[in-house]
Amino acid sequence: MSEQEYTGLTGRIVQYTIQNSADVYRLGFWVGLVSFIMITLFPFYWLLVLAVTPDNQLYQMGIVPENFNIGVFATVVQEYPLHHYIFNSILIATVTVIVCITLGSLAGYAFGRVDFPGKGPLLVLLLIISYFPGIAFLIPLFELLTGSLSILGTPTPDLYNTPWGMVFPFTMLSLPITIFILTTFYSQIPDGLEDAARVEGTTRLGALFRVIMPLSAPGVVTAAIIVFIGVYREFFFSFIMTDGSPENWAVLVYGILNFQQQHTQMYNMMAAASLIGIIPIAVLVIIAQEHIVRGLTAGGLKE
Repeated sequence: MSEQEYTGLTGRIVQYTIQNSADVYRLGFWVGLVSFIMITLFPFYWLLVLAVTPDNQLYQMGIVPENFNIGVFATVVQEYPLHHYIFNSILIATVTVIVCITLGSLAGYAFGRVDFPGKGPLLVLLLIISYFPGIAFLIPLFELLTGSLSILGTPTPDLYNTPWGMVFPFTMLSLPITIFILTTFYSQIPDGLEDAARVEGTTRLGALFRVIMPLSAPGVVTAAIIVFIGVYREFFFSFIMTDGSPENWAVLVYGILNFQQQHTQMYNMMAAASLIGIIPIAVLVIIAQEHIVRGLTAGGLKE
């Protein structure tokens, strides 16, 4: 290119970019990284500012609070049964993970290691179903889980205010992603390892739980963590399948909504409860981040 083509501000920028491509790339990387971190963490920072701002200053609060009310966290923990709601959420999420991993492993083994007619269309159908929002199943699921339907003359069990009333829809919504993740990992295990276990007298189920799953541990852990986080933060079915009492298995979302009263909105309490509720997920992600990264990356590689 001739020098005349690099006239003006735009031309000088283009010329500098061509001559210093490594520096421009490094600058773009850091700008993008800092922007991503700020956008991701700002909601948590705003929750923290909202939580520590005193009640009488909530409507004049700014980016930096003028006064700090750290005692709001102690008030939330001591005067409200938030720990009970958190325990319910953790227990329901754990049960859902166990059910999803068990059923997802059976389906993942079938789709990943067994050839049968219609396997491709079934996977496509599973993918299509996974795109339906949970609210699309609201009416039939609510009637099914509250004893309003009859099957062959027998009414369905009333699971309202029970953990199973939430575990069932959570499992239904989480199974597709679980099956896809486990199918990818199980299909990569060499056939010789399973054949060796079968020669020793192990059944297909025995080979699945003794050989395939241990060798696919990163994928199993990744699927379990994704399901756990999705169930722990779920709002919709948690809200309609309980009456809000912690004794009736109400989850974290109800514990936070308890601070929303008829004539007052305790926004600082709600923010503090939200931050406390995030702690179990934050600890889980910090502990298992290596397994998550390994599982998500290894799943895309074919041996």
